[in-house]
Amino acid sequence: MLKNSLVLILLIILIVLSVFCISIFKQKNMGKAAACFKDSCFEVELAVSFEEKKTGLMFRDSLEAGKGMLFVFDKEDIRSFWMKNTLIPLDIIWIDDKSEVVYISSNAQPCLPAQADKEGNCPGISSDKNAKYVLEINGGIAEKIGVKIGDKVDLSF
Repeated sequence: MLKNSLVLILLIILIVLSVFCISIFKQKNMGKAAACFKDSCFEVELAVSFEEKKTGLMFRDSLEAGKGMLFVFDKEDIRSFWMKNTLIPLDIIWIDDKSEVVYISSNAQPCLPAQADKEGNCPGISSDKNAKYVLEINGGIAEKIGVKIGDKVDLSF
């Protein structure tokens, strides 16, 4: 009887610890995803909510190698971005709902106050092709790894 009670208590402790570990793992990986081109993968933060999309990579003074941000939209449409309050050059890659690159803005530069209009707005950067996803990575990397329009992107999130 004592042995059965001990086994039951250990089983309950094991279940509680498993649930706790899974919860911690999910929290650490929440909002994380990957975007892969042929031989190069990027660990990306997801921008899904309005606030996440509005803020993007603003106010960051660096972006680690192999990292980026993936903006996820409900449907394909023309997407426009700007570099206001963005402190680092970025490659901005538009991707359609078939996970195909439709446009690349290479090495987009930060928008300095002198480049903004009198209301403080910076010039927009957009594609004339519909996109469901937009990927931002460090400037110059897309060319360095050979990303081209028409390439497939393996997105996992």
